Amino acid sequence: MAWFDTFDRLMAEQLPAVRVEKEAEMAKYTTFRIGGGAKRMVFPRQGEEVARILEVCKAAGAAWFVLGRGSNLLISDQGLDCVVLNMAELNEIQLEEGNVMYVQAGALLSRVAVQAQQAGLAGLAFAHGIPGSLGGAVVMNAGAYGGEMGQVVQEVTALFPEGLRTMKAEELHYGYRHSIFSEEPGIVLAARLQLQPGDPAEIRAEMDDLMARRKASQPLEYPSAGSTFKRPEGHYAGTMIDQCGLKGTAVGGAEVSTKHAGFIINKKNATFSDVTELIEIVQDTVFRTFGVELEPEVKIIRAMENREEDV
Repeated sequence: MAWFDTFDRLMAEQLPAVRVEKEAEMAKYTTFRIGGGAKRMVFPRQGEEVARILEVCKAAGAAWFVLGRGSNLLISDQGLDCVVLNMAELNEIQLEEGNVMYVQAGALLSRVAVQAQQAGLAGLAFAHGIPGSLGGAVVMNAGAYGGEMGQVVQEVTALFPEGLRTMKAEELHYGYRHSIFSEEPGIVLAARLQLQPGDPAEIRAEMDDLMARRKASQPLEYPSAGSTFKRPEGHYAGTMIDQCGLKGTAVGGAEVSTKHAGFIINKKNATFSDVTELIEIVQDTVFRTFGVELEPEVKIIRAMENREEDV
C-alpha cells in the first residue's frame, strides 16, 4: 500500500475535520507561481492538529513540509512526494494588554500590520508590504526599510521534535535572515509581538509611504519570490547585478527584472529550471566580476526536504 493511502485512512479515522487536498498544485500556493503537485496538502486550524498530523505522517511513513504563504519558495516542477502542511487557516490575531499582539503562524503579515495600525500600535509599518505569513517572517527574521521581526517579537511558541516550546526573544538567535529555526527543526505555531502606542493616522501614512516606495522600485506586477539573493556583507546584491549589466537577462520565461536587478521574475510561464539556471548565471557573473558569492534568499526545493518552514 502506498504511503498516501495509509495517510488518507488515518486522517479520516483520527482527524476527519481537517481538510485534505490531493495532488495540490504548488504553483497555486507560491508567489512565484511555479511548482508541481504535492501528493497531499492538509489545512490545520489549531496548533494541536499540527502535532497530530505529524503523528499521522510518521505512522504512514510520509515526509512532510510546512507551507506559510509561499512567498519565499521556488518548488520543483516535479512536485513534492509528501504531505504539505498549509498553515493558512491557522490565522487568529488577538490584541492583548500592554500593546501586545498574539498572532498565529498562518496570518498574513500585511493583515497583522493593518490590524496593528487600526489599533494604534506602532512597530510593524515595515511589514505592511511583505507578502508572507507571520510564521515564515518569524523563521527568517523578515524585514524591510530598516525594520525586522526581531525588533518586535516578544516570544514564539513552536513545535520541535521533543515537543512544544515557548521561547523568549533572546532565545531566538536573531540575525540577518537568521533565527534558531535555521539551526533546529521547529514549526512556528504562534508569536506575541511587543508593539508601541502610536497615532493610527501617522502609522497609516508611514505604511502608505513605504508601499509607494515598493511599487516604484520593485516589479510587483510579476510573480516572484521577492529579493532573490541575500545581501552580502558590505554589498548590495541588486547593485552588483545591475553593474554586471544583467538587467533584462532571461532564460525561458524567467528574467532579471529591469526595474530592480535583485529580483528574478516569472515574466511568462517560467519553469523551475528556467529560474534556477538564471540564478546560476547571475551568481557566476557576479563572482567573476566582484569575487562575491551571492547566496539565494529564496528557498529552492529541488526534492523533498523535511521540516522546512517558509514565508
